[in-house]
Amino acid sequence: MTDLKGSDVKLAVSTEAVRSDDTCQAGPLSGIRVLDLSAYIAGPYGCTLLADQGAEVIKIEPPKGDNLRKYPSTLEAEGRAFLGVNRGKLGMVLDLKSDEGYAVLLDLVRSADVLVHNFRPEVAPRLRIDFETLEQINPKLIYCALSGYGETGPLRNKAGYDQVLQSMSGICSLQGSLEDPQIVYGSVVDYYAASLLAGGVASALYARERTGKSQYVGISLLRSALAMQSARLVWAQGEPRDVNRDMRSGGITGLHPTRAGTLYISANTPHFWLALCELTGLSRLAEDPRYDTVRKRAQHVDEVVPQLRAALRERTAKEWEEIFGERVPCAAVLQVEDMFDHPQVAAENMVATYEHPLVGSYRGMARPIKFGEQYTADTLPAAPTFGQHSDLILSRLGYSAEQSAELKKAGVIS
Repeated sequence: MTDLKGSDVKLAVSTEAVRSDDTCQAGPLSGIRVLDLSAYIAGPYGCTLLADQGAEVIKIEPPKGDNLRKYPSTLEAEGRAFLGVNRGKLGMVLDLKSDEGYAVLLDLVRSADVLVHNFRPEVAPRLRIDFETLEQINPKLIYCALSGYGETGPLRNKAGYDQVLQSMSGICSLQGSLEDPQIVYGSVVDYYAASLLAGGVASALYARERTGKSQYVGISLLRSALAMQSARLVWAQGEPRDVNRDMRSGGITGLHPTRAGTLYISANTPHFWLALCELTGLSRLAEDPRYDTVRKRAQHVDEVVPQLRAALRERTAKEWEEIFGERVPCAAVLQVEDMFDHPQVAAENMVATYEHPLVGSYRGMARPIKFGEQYTADTLPAAPTFGQHSDLILSRLGYSAEQSAELKKAGVIS
């Protein structure tokens, strides 16, 4: 088999064509090849963040596909969530449980820089894709395992999901209360884990440049759920169990109704508090020593908030946004649909237009990280269709069309 590493494989946005352009440097990870064996959100989006930084990512799905493709969606041709978290990848279907499929994977591993999966710790050895095995195949491989609870401990082999970890880690009880817990929707634990994954892999690649050695990178949803609560996860000696660990500052900073619409205000610092009082006609509050710190305002929330809300009802949320300007951090509550054409989003080129073989044209998130001008900012490809590049990837590995056809006939690839 030939070495896939020897060619620069890049997918045109709307076709399966490959262009070879050695002068194109799409980001600081250009030239890095990532095998993405993960599913759902955290692993796939972590790999997408690597693609955003220039890495070539090959998404390898089992014959039944990534389950995220089957999640509820008003798009008939493809799952909206799958499109959103898998941009910029080549797509391949491979049966790792077959000997032929495993042999193809090993060919890919020999050419790869990074492999990412989210199998439970007990599953990887069964599939013969554990770190110890693949390190023998590629001694420079960066191996990233994403799990629910980590590599050790009584829960190591339990399946982990975002909202399960939210419930377990205290996020739900603090979002609401222990008696009335509330989920934080938006898969926040998954997306934070994705960021940890991308950062961990990038650091491991940097270390490999110095040592030339492989590296194991362990990411878990439990670590993510606790890390994103670092401001809460502090328990001083002698403190009671039920000490208030939240950072909500007494009702001034928060959501408030207006004449039309809802407005979020952040006024914790002294100058923001003074500006808020001045612009709402509540200067008497600013002059009152009972309210001159965040802590004091929290203690007198029942006195301050009703006066603030009475003033805010005089205008709409958008009008207050204009009045407060840069003097009081605030935002009228919008819908995500409003972001597609928001002037600030447009100015920062945060939304790109994609062409998908099944969905057609759609707009979605562009590269979230901005680098200097030495890196191109071309739009990445759309998320791949199921098995879209299986033949292409095999051909780059040196498989003949006949061999690919045989593997397809045997159900090893799709």
